[in-house]
Amino acid sequence: MSFTEVPEREARLNRSELSVPASEPRFFDKAASGAADIVMLDLEDAVAPDRKESARKNAIAALHDVNWRGKTMSLRVNGLDTSYMYRDVVDVVEQAGDKLDLLMIPKVGAAADVYALDLLVTQIERAKGYAKRIGFELQIESALGMKNIDEIAAASKRTESLHFGSGDYAASLRARTPHIGGAVPEYAMRTDRGESHWGDPWHYALSRIVVAARANGLRPIDGPFGDFADSEGFLAAARRAAAMGIEGKWAIHPSQIALANEIFTPTMDEVERARRIVAALAEAKRKGKGAVTMDGRMIDAASIRQAEALLKKAVAIAGR
Repeated sequence: MSFTEVPEREARLNRSELSVPASEPRFFDKAASGAADIVMLDLEDAVAPDRKESARKNAIAALHDVNWRGKTMSLRVNGLDTSYMYRDVVDVVEQAGDKLDLLMIPKVGAAADVYALDLLVTQIERAKGYAKRIGFELQIESALGMKNIDEIAAASKRTESLHFGSGDYAASLRARTPHIGGAVPEYAMRTDRGESHWGDPWHYALSRIVVAARANGLRPIDGPFGDFADSEGFLAAARRAAAMGIEGKWAIHPSQIALANEIFTPTMDEVERARRIVAALAEAKRKGKGAVTMDGRMIDAASIRQAEALLKKAVAIAGR
């Protein structure tokens, strides 16, 4: 390990994050009774311009009045390039900041964007005397944001997670994609045998998000999958993301919550194997060995770090 240590930010379950338009209060009770780890009240893309003000008021009322059953609560504000963002932050944080855990900042393009929000939120918290500090979730969804991702990830100690927004990211690149977060049939290679193999157009972006997040102690989270009727497509995207080190995924429909929780929850077999790894390496350490063979494979210090992280997550999930 490097002499430079990367402290982890506040640990939260983030397997599933349900996006709920704040302009639609009829969805709030269902979101509160659902199984999402985080509920994000959305003031941005899901809300039409003529409903922005009423959605903001709905979010404030919901944070106070709805029984969220101990859920982590997030609020997605509008972008810094709009006339709505400052009022989103000022009104909601001043009037309901003590009920809020996270702010989702969309379309982050530079570290200065994060600094600006940190300054504003810090002043409000000090003025209101809040004991709890609000964390940040940052959306990377543009070419500029991806270019500056390392500086963005390190811009604020409030930041807890980086989220991929494939829809706006594709638009920023002028990419041709059929729907948000899904496969792209045209992104394929043809072999000399005449076979066509699809590629993963999101691999680079997700890899960059994982590296930047983990290098700064943050959670890397995959964004929405637009076709909520395609459960198999959602599962495929979630499995791919989990294999790359992504910690969770958005749900834009309640039907996607269970799918995300399934993929990002360690299985019983994985938990049992992790326990065996910890026990085997503890025994090896007592015998003065740094590595040991288990099930025909070598396990060492790297194995135990993976096992301990998995067991820690399993304990947190069991606590829910």
